[in-house]
Amino acid sequence: MIELFGTLGPACADKDMLVKMFAEGMSGIRLNLSHTSLLESREWLKTYHDAAEEYGIQAQLLIDMQGPELRIGRLEKDLVLENTAIVTFAKPGMIPVDQHILHALEKGDTVLLDDGKIEILIQSVHEDEAEGIVIRGGILSSRKSIKIRNKDIIAPVLTKQDIENIRHAKEYGVTALMQPFVRNGKELKEVKDTLHHYDCDDIRIFAKIENMTGYENLENIIPYADMIVIARGDLGNDMPLWKLPVIQRKISDLCLLHQKPFLVVTQRLASMGDSPIPRRAEVSDIFRALNEGASALMVTNETAVGKYPAEVIRYLYNTANEALQWKEY
Repeated sequence: MIELFGTLGPACADKDMLVKMFAEGMSGIRLNLSHTSLLESREWLKTYHDAAEEYGIQAQLLIDMQGPELRIGRLEKDLVLENTAIVTFAKPGMIPVDQHILHALEKGDTVLLDDGKIEILIQSVHEDEAEGIVIRGGILSSRKSIKIRNKDIIAPVLTKQDIENIRHAKEYGVTALMQPFVRNGKELKEVKDTLHHYDCDDIRIFAKIENMTGYENLENIIPYADMIVIARGDLGNDMPLWKLPVIQRKISDLCLLHQKPFLVVTQRLASMGDSPIPRRAEVSDIFRALNEGASALMVTNETAVGKYPAEVIRYLYNTANEALQWKEY
């Protein structure tokens, strides 16, 4: 049976809501640790486990690590970035970034923020800051992703916070770990060794393919992963978007060739953040992923902060069920 994952957040951190989501077909939930920790999320996690016990299910708990993903720092308040506005990257600054990101910026670079929603062209670089013009604006919040187009900045595989979360993983009932921006098998071996060190060998490793380096090294990554994650958000930032469907299909085919389960995520039912009914293209996208062999599907903001978490799982499950019945037929 297909695994279906929601994402834990304020919209669904209520026992009655989580029970409804299990009743609609949810197998487990993802906790994004980019902005928090297991310790800080303990009340949410207790609610989640209580809901699973009430419904009578051995539910999965996936933790999505910080890993080598690049993010801006914390903002005092959200920034409204209008087209043609001038912004500054610095540490600290209008848009705070770590020193290794700042040093990588050059005049002419294109910076993508929040999974590419915001685009900024760098116009000048100085010793301790870089200035750019907003090409595509939006509202920027703390700790959103940052990517410099056509540049691969190497960061540690596991942060100190990641290691601390792994140390407490069994205590909080974690069943799987999602490792972001995997570039090669060596990085996953480091994750596997860290899990072993903390007696967490039974925790599954989900390898997120989020850039072309990971895609190009996929055959090297597959032996170290329990599940491959086609993470279309950042992966789509690493190429023109019209190329993404082909890359998704190539990853799917390679996983099938090696008999490796894979999961497809990002904007699965994005319109349901504000609507109780999805778009036709979204349900067709679910069908396509399963028709191409996906073993799991995941939604993110749709259940974490959307208005209709239970309805999201209902459409995800029922569409997946129709796709599986069609395959069997």
